[in-house]
Amino acid sequence: MEKNEYDLIVVGSGAAGMIAAIVAARNGKKVLLCEQQAKLGPKLKATGGGKCNLTNTLSNEDFMNRFGKNGRFMQDALNEFDYQDLISFLKDIGVETHIPDGFRVFPISHNSGTIIKALEEELYNVNVEVKNNTKVEDLICEKETIKGVKTSTNNIYAPKVIVATGGLGFSMLGANGDGFDFAKSLGHKITELYPAMLPLITKEKWVANCKADTIAKAIVKIDLKKAKNLKAVGDLIFTPKGVRGPVILDFSREITPFLEKYGEVPLLINMIKGMNEEDVFKHIKSYPEKTVEETLNFLLPNSVVKELCLIAQANNTKKFKDLDGQVREKLVKILVNTPLTVIDHVGFEKAMITRGGVSLKEINPKTMQSKIIDGLYFCGEVMDLDGPCGGYNLQWSFASGNLAGKLL
Repeated sequence: MEKNEYDLIVVGSGAAGMIAAIVAARNGKKVLLCEQQAKLGPKLKATGGGKCNLTNTLSNEDFMNRFGKNGRFMQDALNEFDYQDLISFLKDIGVETHIPDGFRVFPISHNSGTIIKALEEELYNVNVEVKNNTKVEDLICEKETIKGVKTSTNNIYAPKVIVATGGLGFSMLGANGDGFDFAKSLGHKITELYPAMLPLITKEKWVANCKADTIAKAIVKIDLKKAKNLKAVGDLIFTPKGVRGPVILDFSREITPFLEKYGEVPLLINMIKGMNEEDVFKHIKSYPEKTVEETLNFLLPNSVVKELCLIAQANNTKKFKDLDGQVREKLVKILVNTPLTVIDHVGFEKAMITRGGVSLKEINPKTMQSKIIDGLYFCGEVMDLDGPCGGYNLQWSFASGNLAGKLL
């Protein structure tokens, strides 16, 4: 066997990969970081539209709950490195942060470039060797033990390898699913992969007439029996072809699997802060002399009111009491549960994250090491764990990368 050149090779230079390399090097390991792109942290640069929402101030328990049934897997990683530890780590490498809304944590610069530059400088300070434009094509493994990596030009040897390649999201930034291929080739199970945290395209064309409007605290449900318990609440934004906004980005992870299965997914959206039919009738009765449009403008933007009136075939210039009874009923029902039909999405190219990944059952949560291959570690989005908007996924990347870098 060739002589080991390094103690550790890290594949991928996102948040998880860079902190893993730094932690290992601080502990005296000789570390190589391989990145296939010309610059480090390509996806990190795009996070939060470049503003870089790093984490949030939830307790570890509440934080894990936001990841659903897989969230408990994070417990050891978060106990080692929670949001306060991340803030301290960043301060230590020269990045000041703040919490402008009391919940989300940002670099004071609100620029992801600040984070990338600081991480790059720390990689240099702790003597991590960085190889850009270096594509790892395969992992070298013998007798269920990792031995190194194979690149396009040569083999590089180390007894430990951390796969921090991310998912398939933002494929325009180089994401290609290599990590899934590496894991699968060595016997790991990869759960079904779906694009998540992305805008959705609807069958209904009227949304284009509302594209400048944002609806606060919209409630979105999937109108399928198999999804009767699924719902999300948050800001909704209309686009020329469909919907986006935090509530859609968060909920899209639930919608894309149904879309692949059925071809279209019916949604019911309450855009009036959870008001029911009785609440709406009570509201309307408070303004007996106003037109339908004037009355409903207290609840929704004018462009949305006009479109919903058209759907219900309600004359928006009349008073509500002058509408036909069936029309009144239909309009109120549409206000409470506005139907939209998702027929497509913008794909992995613009998806911020991936739903699915390396099965958590085959990874030790206390170390991030594979239970199948000795010396192989995973961290970040390559694993089957994804969360909502709001700094959840970056915190998980940093926490899992920190734990993997300890090489316990």
